[in-house]
Amino acid sequence: MITLVPIPKLGQSEETVKIEKWRVKEGDKIAKGDILFEVETDKAVLEVESQFEGTLLKIFIPENKEVPVMSVAAVIGEPGEKIPEIKPPPAPAKAAPEARKNQPPAKVTSPIQRAAVVAQTANFAEQSVVQAVACVRPNPSPRARSFAQDYLIELDKVAGTGGESGRITEADVKRYLEESGYLKKLITPAAFNVAKKERLELLAIEGTGEGGRVTVADVKAAASEKPREFNAMRKLIAKRLAESKQRIPHFYVTVSVDMTEVSGIRKKLKEEGNALSVNDFIIKAVAMALKEYPMVNAESDGITAKYKSKINVGVAVSVENGLVVPVIKNADKKALDEIHSEAAEFAEKARKGKLLPDDMKGGTFTISNMGMLNVENFAAIINPGEAAILAVSTAMPTPVVRNGEIAIRDLMKVTLSADHRVVDGADAARFANSLRQKLEDRNFWMGMV
Repeated sequence: MITLVPIPKLGQSEETVKIEKWRVKEGDKIAKGDILFEVETDKAVLEVESQFEGTLLKIFIPENKEVPVMSVAAVIGEPGEKIPEIKPPPAPAKAAPEARKNQPPAKVTSPIQRAAVVAQTANFAEQSVVQAVACVRPNPSPRARSFAQDYLIELDKVAGTGGESGRITEADVKRYLEESGYLKKLITPAAFNVAKKERLELLAIEGTGEGGRVTVADVKAAASEKPREFNAMRKLIAKRLAESKQRIPHFYVTVSVDMTEVSGIRKKLKEEGNALSVNDFIIKAVAMALKEYPMVNAESDGITAKYKSKINVGVAVSVENGLVVPVIKNADKKALDEIHSEAAEFAEKARKGKLLPDDMKGGTFTISNMGMLNVENFAAIINPGEAAILAVSTAMPTPVVRNGEIAIRDLMKVTLSADHRVVDGADAARFANSLRQKLEDRNFWMGMV
């Protein structure tokens, strides 16, 4: 029996996905629960299990091709069964560019409006020229294209002289080779083969061998500098963090927290068989401080402020392809051992690439903890949709003055990055000090453990 295998929709917001890797090949016997492929979404790489049994007869979607969710990825059936014809999935929809109009508004009154119209018209004219140039760009002849490929040169640098359109001919390419100094360039045969495989332009490679000869090492160095396209996760990180720094006016408040009491409580609990991490205490203290200062548990669009009714603390987790932020929901209502269990489960799922999109939804505040990386201090970038993020550094033995005497205490710097549109400086300072007070208060924690 023929069964079509779709790429499932793994989250409410996912519209497109990419098969990162096929774990099976055509002709393989498939059992229920076998991993068929890994799907790359905009938040994580997830494994997709088979719900069917049979033989993998045909794979329709190759690796690294972005397609709409629910596209048919493969067919499972019995050997010899007729494989149905499946149309290639449509290209993911892209937002249509705003229509450009080559005319001013009907009514222009103020100098500011006139300036805007001039800028708009100039912009349109510039774009029109670019489009016109693109339209009249002469295509190279097949012989010219083949010749250029053989000699590893880029045709957009060659001036065309063929016919009235200025088409690039083989003679134009040969002339370019002479005038550019290409024919005088020295290159080893092995280096040439590597450059051809890597599709590198030979003229752009500087030779370090004897007499300026281009060696394999030179080509490999040039290949290592080729632009590499971000994967879906890195694209999302780049987009969201650039958007955050451009749109959100960040300001920063740093306090030093004495973690000596927390360290002592953790040691005692560990001896009793109840191991808790420093991050568990920080998550709980943050959640309780957010209850006191709801403006930190908010978001703003620059015109309004939205105060969140739930306290859902996201915890940034570093993974191979970037960063993921699973969310501890209702952290203010959970006990320390509940927070520990949930955070540990999320960390394990993140390391194995098994976090689901729903695990990373709904965050109202984020903690970025680099305490395990021996960092004295840092500031984090606010996640869009939130008003603040807490950067946690390493707790370090530090000499401090206590009751007029010098003592060694474990001090940890935390830095709050806040959105100044909704959080005032005094509020951020009060929040940071409330957090410090809670983390340093032994009685506060003994009442919880």
